[in-house]
Amino acid sequence: MIVGVPKEIKDQEYRVALTPGGAHQLVKHGHRVLVETGAGVGSGFSDEQYQAAGATIVPTAADAWNADLVVKVKEPLPPEYDFLRPGLTLFTFLHLAADERLTRELVARRIIGIAYETVELPNGQLPLLIPMSEVAGRMAVQVGAHYLEKMNGGRGKLLSGVPGVRPADVVIIGAGTVGTNAAQIALGMGAHVIMIDINLERLRQLDRMFRGRLTTLSSSAYNIAQAVMRADVVIGAVLIKGARAPKLVTREMVSTMKPGSVIVDVAVDQGGCVETSRPTTHSNPTFEVDGVIHYGVTNMPGAVPRTSTYALSNATLPYVLKLADMGVEAALRADSALAKGVNVYQGHITYPAVAETFDMSFTPLRELVGK
Repeated sequence: MIVGVPKEIKDQEYRVALTPGGAHQLVKHGHRVLVETGAGVGSGFSDEQYQAAGATIVPTAADAWNADLVVKVKEPLPPEYDFLRPGLTLFTFLHLAADERLTRELVARRIIGIAYETVELPNGQLPLLIPMSEVAGRMAVQVGAHYLEKMNGGRGKLLSGVPGVRPADVVIIGAGTVGTNAAQIALGMGAHVIMIDINLERLRQLDRMFRGRLTTLSSSAYNIAQAVMRADVVIGAVLIKGARAPKLVTREMVSTMKPGSVIVDVAVDQGGCVETSRPTTHSNPTFEVDGVIHYGVTNMPGAVPRTSTYALSNATLPYVLKLADMGVEAALRADSALAKGVNVYQGHITYPAVAETFDMSFTPLRELVGK
């Protein structure tokens, strides 16, 4: 199989979908790997390293997209739409529930789109989303601490406080991978942390894990409103698999926050869980509403590409090898976790939450590829 690795074009996206080590594995399995020149530079991988691993360096994005299977990090952007064609399999983060135009493009161009974020193990875990959620959760606290500083527009509070001075109040909404990692870093930095989630058993687990050092609250509009009003940093970490995030923090709640407080909406790539949030970029990461700083960068882990690329590739490579070795249809029939990653298949939407979001028709994947 021919596997293509184009250079990412999203604003300041320095990750790459495949390391030289991953390319070596694919070549060793008898596949041809096409890497666009410079694709790995942002993560510290030179063209020469890919060549030494057996990959072919190609001069343009069009050359890298001219493959049977294209592996990326982020969703295709409009300049890449013309590379989409029937027969192509695309394996990347898609986040379609937040992007109707891309969804319709993928359907119209009849590609097979497999989303990292919806590959799901029988136990409900999302193995390809977890590593980037770990990075984003840990980064969210760093970002919040940065923008709390006065010269960055914040209230001028140190996250940890000092003896005799209260620490900052960090409110985390969502106790999944992002929220748990955010709590770990916030507690480590000495903040007072409130974790809010609808799953009481998960809150019990975190209470035991962190030995009672954080405050846990059951999710309700009242509890969220009270916590947000007192917060110095709010971290939105809500995830509904493959679907648009619910708006749990309303505009009215934001208006009660203190000027110079910070919202980091990690859920923004799925539409955001804060009513006032919107996608931003690393070049222009923040905006203010009612004096509250909002950070909504949709590719946060791209800021630490060396760590992120290794973490992501460690998780995705076994699936890339399976797709290449077995062929796409056989791999989807053999691996139920991978099959759940398919969001669009040759003109059909095969992920229910995406179809529901845009009121489009849904076709079960098993009807298209068999069992």
